[in-house]
Amino acid sequence: MARRSVTQLGENESINEVYIASSKQLRPNRQGNLYLQVQLSDKTGIVNAMMWNANDSVYKRFEDGDYVRIQGTSQYYNGSMQVIVSHIEKIEAKDVDESDFMQIGPQRRDELLQELSEQLRSIRNIHLRNLAECFLIDEALIARFRTSPAAVKNHHAYEGGLLEHVVSLTKVAKAIVPFYPQVDEDLLVIGVLLHDIGKVDELSSDKGLAYSDEGQLIGHLVSGVSIVDQLVRASEKLSGEPFPNELALRIKHMVVSHHGKLEYGSPKVPMTAEALALHYIDSLDAHMHGFDRLLADDVNSDSRWTSYSPLFGRKLFKGGEA
Repeated sequence: MARRSVTQLGENESINEVYIASSKQLRPNRQGNLYLQVQLSDKTGIVNAMMWNANDSVYKRFEDGDYVRIQGTSQYYNGSMQVIVSHIEKIEAKDVDESDFMQIGPQRRDELLQELSEQLRSIRNIHLRNLAECFLIDEALIARFRTSPAAVKNHHAYEGGLLEHVVSLTKVAKAIVPFYPQVDEDLLVIGVLLHDIGKVDELSSDKGLAYSDEGQLIGHLVSGVSIVDQLVRASEKLSGEPFPNELALRIKHMVVSHHGKLEYGSPKVPMTAEALALHYIDSLDAHMHGFDRLLADDVNSDSRWTSYSPLFGRKLFKGGEA
């Protein structure tokens, strides 16, 4: 029997299926009785699940990141699908097909990394090319980069999501530069590469998607600047000469300003042509990816409109069949 993916769940269906568990919590209700809240996911999406009358024994049956077989019933709640669980148990990884749970498999990640490497090694500016080379030869950094998600939710929220996001943005960056001669292509490409590099330390996918302690306490903008400094020092060692100070400042400015507004978490707003371009193409890629996910995950299959989206702050129009 074909497995029942998250996006295939419908109203009031009986479920007996395997998913990845994350964000588990044992919480009391208003009467003081405990219930289990957990997120269930596969490569198609994430669904919230609840198990009433749970206890500490149920909570300890599995850890975040484990495969679990759940039995229960699906239902709509506040415009979203959720699962009411009657039974949950841990399943060993050897007993599942991991391709059902990876949105981007290892082979595809290798292809994306090769594509990115070719783009970076075509950079003309010698200082920026050396910087990119130091990134590519840092095996520990690359290992984290190729598996890191780009977010916990909203956009590219899966292993390899950061790599996919960066490769997509690199293509967009190169496409717009001919229309804006004031933008330095090499500098913009490096900004694309490093704007979210702090997420390799901010986010964790070992036990489901979550923020690390460093992510909670520092955040990826600060971590990103630290990584840029490390790469600059490595570049100086590689080339045997100082890295231009202003060039380093321009790169770090792109990192700290790419959210675009102070209220979005950027300590600085974009103040260079490359930083401005980076902000807008980053926002475009994130929102278009979020748009696709919202339509794919929307439970209102009979409606011409999606449910309300916190990412967009509105409902989105799906229209009818072409």
